[in-house]
Amino acid sequence: MNEEKVNLFIYGSLREPAIFKSVSGLSFTLKPAQVNSETLLAEPALLPYYRKLSPDNVYFYAVANSSSKIEGFLIHDVPARAMAEIDRYEGKRYDRETVQVNTANGPIEARAYLATHESMKKHFGDRFHVNLIHELWLRKRIEKFIKKRTRPGERTADAELERQADRELLATTERDLVISHYGSDAVSDYYLEHELDRPRPSIKHLYNEPKARAFIKNYLALVIKQVLLNQLEEKIQSRYRFELEHMRTSERYFKRSVSMLMALQMINANSSAVDLIIKECLETMPYGKYDLIDYVKYAIRASRSIFDTRVAQAHLNRIRSNFQPGLLPLGAELELSNLGSSTVEPQRSAKKRIDPIYDGFRYFHDFRLDVLSWKLGGYIDDHSGSTDYARRVGFLELAPGRLNVAGELSRPATADPWLLNQLISEIVIFYNVIPHSLHLSFQLQKNQIGNQKVLPLGFVKCLLMLGGGLEQKNTGRLWVSRMGYDEITQHEYGEELVFARTSKRSWFLGEDEIADKPPIQATTYIQQYKFIRLEKRANYEPLILCLKGLQLAYNPADYLSAEQLKGSKKLQQQYEELKKWAAEPTQISPQTISTFLRMVQSGLMNERHYHPAHKLHYIDWALSAIDVQLRMSNRKIKK
Repeated sequence: MNEEKVNLFIYGSLREPAIFKSVSGLSFTLKPAQVNSETLLAEPALLPYYRKLSPDNVYFYAVANSSSKIEGFLIHDVPARAMAEIDRYEGKRYDRETVQVNTANGPIEARAYLATHESMKKHFGDRFHVNLIHELWLRKRIEKFIKKRTRPGERTADAELERQADRELLATTERDLVISHYGSDAVSDYYLEHELDRPRPSIKHLYNEPKARAFIKNYLALVIKQVLLNQLEEKIQSRYRFELEHMRTSERYFKRSVSMLMALQMINANSSAVDLIIKECLETMPYGKYDLIDYVKYAIRASRSIFDTRVAQAHLNRIRSNFQPGLLPLGAELELSNLGSSTVEPQRSAKKRIDPIYDGFRYFHDFRLDVLSWKLGGYIDDHSGSTDYARRVGFLELAPGRLNVAGELSRPATADPWLLNQLISEIVIFYNVIPHSLHLSFQLQKNQIGNQKVLPLGFVKCLLMLGGGLEQKNTGRLWVSRMGYDEITQHEYGEELVFARTSKRSWFLGEDEIADKPPIQATTYIQQYKFIRLEKRANYEPLILCLKGLQLAYNPADYLSAEQLKGSKKLQQQYEELKKWAAEPTQISPQTISTFLRMVQSGLMNERHYHPAHKLHYIDWALSAIDVQLRMSNRKIKK
């Protein structure tokens, strides 16, 4: 007996292949040759006289509208058993109706899940056609789920505190939920509950590990401090949401850059009070008797005493008065480690270096610090390329705007060189781990991709003078420490200098599994400069402006890959010369400095379609600062 089959028009979250398959048990494809018993044929279709709405920015609803149409997919021959599962997935807010959709082969009858004006008004009010703020609505659903999971009788203040602690440890915000569904702009109840219904993380297993016990207090201190920071940032986001949204020059930028800077400044300026909170917590709550959530709860409670609206407003006013946004999206990655260049293998084993405070962040994931530091893109990088949750020793890497550990899903931190410099400075102060290296990234314009040129040797020397760690040896002579310690040299594919690299970034994670085409969401390319030494009291604002101007005017390529070196004897000679110069620097000629500065100036003066994006006095200040730094470095170098 043949099973009844129907055509189905989909226009919302079911267009996501993974969701459709998880609900119906079947896949779909636009390619007839790929159709089989488990894969249905789909084709693009239009539903006329309906408008697609998402009042909560969570679900899509098709509502009658005589002047609109909805794009979607028509899925052919969906079996009754699959339709029964889809009925359960769609729930009570939709009515399954018979409609006519337009396809390339003409009108076709199909089923579609529609909503009435009356049901929309009942759930969303008269203004159901106006989208709400996605994150606010999502947070309400998260809170509702956590309250539903709370046992009867647990409605006390302490229970509310525990729910807040659960939120911290689940990190149920953009990173886990919204970002997971960038492709569909929807987060289903099924997915939400699947993500939230996890066992509560525990650190009790570490109490029986002799090697771990020596570091537990230090990690707990970092957990408490991180939760204090997160809580302050949440309070700032809640109280100053309107001001913060108006300071973000574009939706493409990471929305928490300003609020995180404010929270970092408040914590760093109040370090004595923060240290006192940490000390009192560890003294009154010895770790053998408590678990991770107890320390998170303590920090949440303590955060209420250190948040002052007058102080927050003062920081916001200062940031607003110094705001210098340009057009070019910027980002930064900071590497910190108490072991310096010996952090990763094989140098660590060869030098027998041990980190007495965090054991090289071996227990970072045990304490859920990857989750707690998500707003700053925190993770551990051992230079192996692995992004799993296994214990590893490596650099603590922070990258505001990184939305997943692998780093291919990210947003620029800002377009403001001043703001980016402030973030770098405050992050280094907050973590109190020895700073090691800084990577600065600049988004490439479309016309720059594929047209990049290798930097002249003189320009490379200027940049190394500005940020490559010009240090004094025991002999009294200067050297470029980033090259001297081989920190930016790789030998995996033959020797190469990892000075700058082009890489791809996206706001969308994954590929289009239906049509085998790249996703509609824009993919961007960035040029990332990796030669920079990270120092605690350094001002990177002139260097950020310098690299921006250079990129806009010269469009630098990778420098220097193994492939480049193999294909050019000239580059081989320049590389050998650069290594000798870095070990025993000589002065850079005034002509080279002048040419370099003119190139930077040209880029900054043409950032906004042949006009400057910054005020002229700001550009003049940056050029003067670069010039002074280069000439002072020249004076330090003995002829």
